[in-house]
Amino acid sequence: MSILKEIHVAVGVVKRNDTFFICKRSKEQHQGGLWEFPGGKVEPGESVFEALSRELSEEIGIQVHSSTPFMVIQHRYSDKNVRLDVHLVEDFEGEPLGAEGQECTWVSNEKLDEYDFPKANEEILKKLLKC
Repeated sequence: MSILKEIHVAVGVVKRNDTFFICKRSKEQHQGGLWEFPGGKVEPGESVFEALSRELSEEIGIQVHSSTPFMVIQHRYSDKNVRLDVHLVEDFEGEPLGAEGQECTWVSNEKLDEYDFPKANEEILKKLLKC
């Protein structure tokens, strides 16, 4: 029996008014072609907020001033386990964009279910739909 690698990810639910900023994963990535809330791996020695700030700067070109913990999700895929530290990001500077060439868009809460997300994101979507 092999032990699956665990990936710790900082996820930013970037919100402005009643819309959320989402990006499409490139085909080459794990879960490629699906939509996601931006973020990335927490590196050794980094806090979740530091990782979130770094990743959102690199990935969508914004500077995060503060964030609010939203939820933590543990999800098992066939090839890895992921721990998603999800933060709500409403206090930021800059206009989000696909800084790495990825397709991105603002989506209203009621239209989020029209986009295909990875299974690990289902709990985020459920909680947002209740807000």
